[in-house]
Amino acid sequence: MHFQLLKVILWPRAGGEPRVVKFEPNMVNVISGASKTGKSSVIPIIDYCLGSEKCAIPVGVIREACSWFGVLVDTLEGQKLLARREPGGLKASHEMLLLEGPIIEVPSTITEKNQNVDYVKAVLNRLSGLSNLQFEPGTDERFKSRVSFRDLMAFLFQPQNIVANPDVLFFKADTTEHREKLKTIFPYVLGAVSPELLQARHDLDRLARLLRRKEGELKARRETGAAWEREGFAWARLAIEYGLLPTHTEVPDDWPSTVDLLRKALSSDTRSATPTLAAMDVIMSRLTELRAVESKLTMELNQSRQRLHELRRLDESSDEYRDGLRIQRDRLGLSAWIRDLASEHPAAVLEPSEAGRARVDQLCQALEGIELRLRSYPGVAESLGKETQRQRLAIDTVLSNLSAVRTEIRSLEGQSDEARKVTTRGEEVSRFLGRLQEALRLYEAADTSSELNQEVLMLREEVDRLAKLVSEHEIGRKLENALNTVQDISGRLIPQLDGEWPDAPIRLVIQDLTVRVIRETRDDFLWEIGSGANWLAYHVALSLALQGYFLRLPQHPVPALLIYDQPSQVYFPARRARSESEEELDPTWENEDVVAVRKVFALFDHIIMKTNGRLQIIVLDHANEEVWGGLKNVHLVEEWRGKGLVPDSWARATP
Repeated sequence: MHFQLLKVILWPRAGGEPRVVKFEPNMVNVISGASKTGKSSVIPIIDYCLGSEKCAIPVGVIREACSWFGVLVDTLEGQKLLARREPGGLKASHEMLLLEGPIIEVPSTITEKNQNVDYVKAVLNRLSGLSNLQFEPGTDERFKSRVSFRDLMAFLFQPQNIVANPDVLFFKADTTEHREKLKTIFPYVLGAVSPELLQARHDLDRLARLLRRKEGELKARRETGAAWEREGFAWARLAIEYGLLPTHTEVPDDWPSTVDLLRKALSSDTRSATPTLAAMDVIMSRLTELRAVESKLTMELNQSRQRLHELRRLDESSDEYRDGLRIQRDRLGLSAWIRDLASEHPAAVLEPSEAGRARVDQLCQALEGIELRLRSYPGVAESLGKETQRQRLAIDTVLSNLSAVRTEIRSLEGQSDEARKVTTRGEEVSRFLGRLQEALRLYEAADTSSELNQEVLMLREEVDRLAKLVSEHEIGRKLENALNTVQDISGRLIPQLDGEWPDAPIRLVIQDLTVRVIRETRDDFLWEIGSGANWLAYHVALSLALQGYFLRLPQHPVPALLIYDQPSQVYFPARRARSESEEELDPTWENEDVVAVRKVFALFDHIIMKTNGRLQIIVLDHANEEVWGGLKNVHLVEEWRGKGLVPDSWARATP
């Protein structure tokens, strides 16, 4: 996303010309200065003007001296001035000024707002081309809400407390809300989840709910049709009795033919429908047949119930008999007892002679035979269980058939009695035809060739297609490929920095929002590694690698902008890197800390050149021109030594 910072503007509370800090696009912009000059306020000011929920601009001189804060940015739509009122005692102000055009002149004063924060956020969301759909359809979780321009700030800012932090890698990822949301949006930011995929995910959720509703409706219709099918044969005979069908009509056994017969009855002339004795005989004959079938089914039902009852009694008796045998077997375990006693106390059991010992052995063998027969009692549980299940199934079948027969009997008996009321014949026939017409309509609606059925089939095909499109496996594959690319880019950057293991690649771990250093002997997370130089190197390498990956994707939503605050804080150069005799840079760079800091700036310079100026980098640092001077793509914005972001006159004018 082309989004580069042109100006940071402060409007004084006491009146007068605004303070304007100008930046160059497509360059490394450096603001060099001493402590307490306002360098660390630049990121909070930019963040505030881009719609942050809370004003993080430090309280004190800046907040007291300024009435409005603003940024001028360059976009594909032209320049945009975003200004926001100083919140005073509030957490943040919702009053904003938005000016858009090819070239924007910074107003000398701001008298009133023309927009609010929500509108500006909507403009920024539209400008970045972000999808307005939630990540998880049908959920109210805050972390699953739509990705917004505000979420992308994690990839732009590396403030002083983050740039060399072993525990936090991204801006505001030290709070639970931003941390969890960042985990959610990472697949989207890395291109594994596209706006089209989010749309497909929401379409899938909507169509799946519609399919469930349509399937339920179709099932209800089919169940209604099936219930009516059981009564349909009786309806055909009633049609004969009412005179809607010829007396000699035979009711077929198959259902499709019966439906055709009912349609024929529906289209008959009701004025010629008169009851006849022959028509009544059709019903009476059918009732006779049905009563015979009912008697037979009732007899079968009673027999099956009796068998099931006897099986239960047999199963209970078998259990009681087996328990009794077990008790007897335990009581008759004499053979083992006698043999043990004979071996331990032979004098108490055996006679002195061989004949006595033989009689004892003969007694033990006889007892063992009895015990063996008691132990060999066959079990019947398995065979009884199978027979019990068979009888239950037979009972269910008989009950179903009996219910259908009795339903038809009730229908025929009731209609047969009413059929004899000749005075109301016309009215009865009309009611019958109305019921028949509605029943046929419902049946046809539930037919496999019905419109509803075709709609269900089409919905199933579309749901299957979308399910393949939003496959989690495919998303995981794309995410893994993106992480591999980021790892390759960062692996080429780390050797150019002052890291302890220049040849060890780093792997972004989304679940922990950190990096894992991959070494030959072991892998270590960022928080397990010592030295601020390592932490700085991995922060810089990963943030640049991510921006490099974003620039490879067309129309990526993350702005091509990086702002670092105090990257040299882990080194603190001890002395100037100039020779004593000349004002030029000393090419020897004897101070190791200065050399390490220059590596960072040299890498920034290299990245600007490699990206053809599509990336803008801003560095806020103590380091002066002796450290980063001589680099082609590095531009000094201002040097705040003896002055700062807020003019001294503003501070003196503040009451």
